[in-house]
Amino acid sequence: MRTLARILLVLGLSTCAIASLGAPQAGLLQRKIKERLEQQPAPTSNADVKDRIAKAGDYIYKIQHDGSTRFYQVHVPVGFDPSRSVPLLFALHGGGGSMEFQANDDNYGLIDKSNRAGFVAVFPNGFSHFASGKFATWNAGNCCASARDEDIDDVGFIRQILSNLEQQLNVDRERIYATGMSNGGMMAYRLACEMSDVFKAIASVAGTDNTKQCAPVKPISILHIHAKNDPRVHFDGGAGFDSRAQSLVTDFTSVGATVSKWAKLDGCAATPKRILDKPDGYCEVYASCKNNVHVEVCVTATGGHSWPGVHKTRGEPASQAISANDVMWEFFTAAH
Repeated sequence: MRTLARILLVLGLSTCAIASLGAPQAGLLQRKIKERLEQQPAPTSNADVKDRIAKAGDYIYKIQHDGSTRFYQVHVPVGFDPSRSVPLLFALHGGGGSMEFQANDDNYGLIDKSNRAGFVAVFPNGFSHFASGKFATWNAGNCCASARDEDIDDVGFIRQILSNLEQQLNVDRERIYATGMSNGGMMAYRLACEMSDVFKAIASVAGTDNTKQCAPVKPISILHIHAKNDPRVHFDGGAGFDSRAQSLVTDFTSVGATVSKWAKLDGCAATPKRILDKPDGYCEVYASCKNNVHVEVCVTATGGHSWPGVHKTRGEPASQAISANDVMWEFFTAAH
């Protein structure tokens, strides 16, 4: 029942949901889920990576990378001027998600933020065994699932997307950023470790640094956003909401260890300065870092495993103490 357990896990369901089922019932449930997923069609590519992007809109690309068919979606904001250089924000979905889910403004509000701030939003799709690209994960080191287990070259995939976009757009090389939710945030940390020569800053939401090795070639600004009561990627580390499914995820690094690691890597002052203090949330920044980068952490009291500032969530309502989109874009702008 390993495949079913993975699916239940990324859906946010405990594996105990099938523990009480007998083998025949569990097998039937597994087959039905698998059949339903296999019936979903692959994303429809509506653009060619060889064509220049000349106007605002949404573009879906299909490419071959490392022996697999991969997809990514690009949102070009209103008011786009192809003659001017534009910043890029790579937005990485959570484990078990997809590019469509991350690009849905009801879930994350990044399309609206792109239109208001003027950046091009790039939504890569993680690795999936399904043609639809659904239930995808990222190889972020010690997490997660099939992408990790099969050692998928997700860093190479991101590099290929960027190479394609640089042929299609006038990309501002000094304003390339990454963000991600949960497993996507963990992948953003891997990009910080392995592509610090490319990314100016990253922002992770509800996903700690679970890389296996990390040797950034230059300092990079880091923003971490996390809820104290996150039941999946625990603030203080550990296996998350279902320890029996630990083999499917990992023994997650804590928020404190993650932030301390990057403050040390970036050569920052040992003690952070509080820059936002509310009853239900705060932000602290480590200053005096090398190359004028910053390491910042924003913590909400509530919100669980969600994206602060949004109003549609599948579990506990997201914290409204901060807006992840506004805080991160302000952080990115300061890093420029």
